[in-house]
Formats: sequence, C-alpha cells, structure tokens
Amino acid sequence: MTREAIFEASVGYFLSPIAHLLDDNSVTEIMVNRFDRVYIERAGQLFETEVRFETEDAILSAVHNIAQWVGRKIDQEHPILDARLPDGSRVHAIIPPGCRTGTCLTIRKFTLGGLSLEDLIRFGSLNEEAREFLEICVRLRKNIIVSGGTGTGKTSLLGAVTTAVPEEERIIVIEDTSELKLRQRHCIYLEVQRPDQYGRGELTIRQLFVASLRMRPDRIIVGEVRGGEALDMLQAMLSGHSGSLTTVHANSTRDALVRLETLSMMSDVEIPVHVARAQVGSAIDLIVQLDRYSEDGSRKISRITEVMGVGIDGNYETRDVFECHLTGKAKDGRLIANLAFTGHAPTFANEPKQHGMYDRIKFSKKVWGAPAASSSNPGEKS
Repeated sequence: MTREAIFEASVGYFLSPIAHLLDDNSVTEIMVNRFDRVYIERAGQLFETEVRFETEDAILSAVHNIAQWVGRKIDQEHPILDARLPDGSRVHAIIPPGCRTGTCLTIRKFTLGGLSLEDLIRFGSLNEEAREFLEICVRLRKNIIVSGGTGTGKTSLLGAVTTAVPEEERIIVIEDTSELKLRQRHCIYLEVQRPDQYGRGELTIRQLFVASLRMRPDRIIVGEVRGGEALDMLQAMLSGHSGSLTTVHANSTRDALVRLETLSMMSDVEIPVHVARAQVGSAIDLIVQLDRYSEDGSRKISRITEVMGVGIDGNYETRDVFECHLTGKAKDGRLIANLAFTGHAPTFANEPKQHGMYDRIKFSKKVWGAPAASSSNPGEKS
C-alpha cells in the first residue's frame, strides 16, 4: 500500500461525516464553522447542512491527521494550517486560540482537470468573442492579471486562461498551496514550504520565483501575488519573461494596479512610489476583473481592461476592451449577462497580423480589425 493510499484512507476515515459532500460535484466549498455547524457552497450560494462531527475532538483529530500527512504543524503556537487533500482540494484550518468558537475547517474542492474557457462560456461567464481575444493575448505573450475579491473564482479562471499556452512551452507554476493542474505536459509545480519548529526549511514564493528564473521558463504562472515577490515578478516581466500570468485580490481594475504597486514596495528593495507605479504600468498588459453577484451567486468577468501605462499626471491609464452588461434574469433566477466589446481596440491590435496569427481570428474580428488608437506603434504601450 503506497503512502498516498494510506493518506487517502486515513483522511477518508477522519472526514467521514462530510464524505458525501466531498463526493458531491455540485458542492464547491465546505465550511465547518465548528464541529456541529457545517455550511456548503453550491452554485455560488451558501446553505447550512444537517451534517455534524461527533465532538470537537473529532474535527480536531481530522485537522491533525491532514497536517501530519502533508508534513506541517498545527498546535497552539501554530494555530493555522494551509494544506491539500489527496484529490488536490485546498484545506484551510484554524484552531483555538486562533478561533474562539472551536476548530474551523474550510475545504475548497478541486475540479479534476480544471476548467477550460469553453466551460466558462457554458456557465455564462464568457462568450466566444472574449474567449478568442484572451487566447490570442496569451499567445501574444501579454502579461495578464486576474483580479477579483474573495471567492470570485480567480484561480479557476487563471487555470482556464492557461489552456491557451502552447503545448511546446515550458511552464513554471508557483503557488502558496498547490491547486492548479495544467493540461500541458511540460509543467513544473513549485510550492511554498513553511519552516519547521526550529525555523528551518522555509521556502517563500519570492525564493521560488527567483529560483524559477534559472529554470529556463517560457512562462511563469504565480497562483497569487501577496508580498514583496510582486517586485521580482514585475522586473522579470520587463526583462524578457513576458507572457506571465497571476492573480491578485482586488475589487476593481484600478485597485488591482494599486495593490501590485503596494506589494512591490513591500520588497526589501526600497523604491519610490513613482518608480513602483511606472513598473506596474509598463509590465502589466491586461487585467481580467471578476465579480461575484449576490443576486444569484454567479461569478462573471465584469471587464477586460488594457493597461496603457502611466499618464503625465502620474495616474494609471487604462481602457476597457470588454465590459459586462446585465440584461435580465432567466426563468431559474440566474442573471443573464453580455460581455461585450466596448468598441475600443487594444493598442496592440495589429500584433496578431504581425505574428502570423490572423488565421486564428474568427469571432473577435471587430476587436482586432478596429484601428489601434493613441499609439504610433501599436505594439507598444502609451
């Protein structure tokens, strides 16, 4: 019996009260607020269940079991655990004294094979025109940020967008807790490691990012930037490692740029604000903004925005290429949305033709056929 099989069997035993929820494909998240109060997310909405663990010790034992098998520690001195289950589902746990009501366990379920852009079309989050635009931008090696609030589906969208990366490229994936599973074969997955009880063996996202630059990457995909590694990422984007993709927590495209600016200043390299802003404006090409609608719990791309650098007034200049318009409700109560081309072509509208990709344009001819504005060289930022 392999170590992985033993792990799967032991986890199955300790998590048996919620086993049917883990097996239910319609459940996307399981939230154990305490041993006798379990909620789930289904179709973007929260529901309380009748599921119960027998005692506080039962849920605590389950958490300790997961921690043991992933080689991490959780106790009163280290009350927070980030880990994953054998199927790849993401686990976050916090125990007293970090949580005063008892052990809190959250499981973000793993989707086998990940979502594709076609899946997002079927869910109503995307249309053929926007899908093709994103695919071509990935092939043009544009640096793309997926932005959104908590629970908007940033990692899922990031995984879907990466399906457009050519199969022959070497991809390095860097994550805090490994979630992405790309469809391409030539992928290297790097994962953050916490220090042991003596402070040894720590690997941060920043260390992994610097290491990845020496691994001959064609693409670097960072699950989420949340610290000083943002500066390393921006500088890599500006120095030949184009085509990078990542996510950031932000509620708007402008907030995403400001957050990247702030994170880059958290590096141990001291830089002035205007330098950080200039680097963000120069490095980032596109922001895909995700929103979650409380009316029906759906997650949709609200806009796809081109970043055009920093203006003479020192502020970011952006242009929405696609914008979402809500057009009504379906009979089942789901919101109907249309992610429509705004009529403003990106400044790099001529690049598909320059790179011999014109035959790929079928649904987004309006986007690429419109004259590029405000730039004498469509391949450069304003």
